[in-house]
Amino acid sequence: MTLLINVKGKVQGVAFRYSAMHFAKTINITGYAKNLADSSVEIVAQGSEDNIQKFVIWCHQGPTRARVEKVEWTEIDETKHFSGFSIR
Repeated sequence: MTLLINVKGKVQGVAFRYSAMHFAKTINITGYAKNLADSSVEIVAQGSEDNIQKFVIWCHQGPTRARVEKVEWTEIDETKHFSGFSIR
């Protein structure tokens, strides 16, 4: 299962991407996180349905300094299989 996730709020400059990468690696999620020009964070997350659910729940809170206002996600048809989780 692969999701395209967009996290809005105070999510840049608070180690959101690095915290997402750390959590993703602990639950076997692959993909990437990157900052967008609109101050949100885009994440592509790939893994089992159970682990993807855990990851989406984590995205609603994020790291301590983050203030998540909104999490939007959609399942995407991704043919590429990521070998790890990276920051872009």
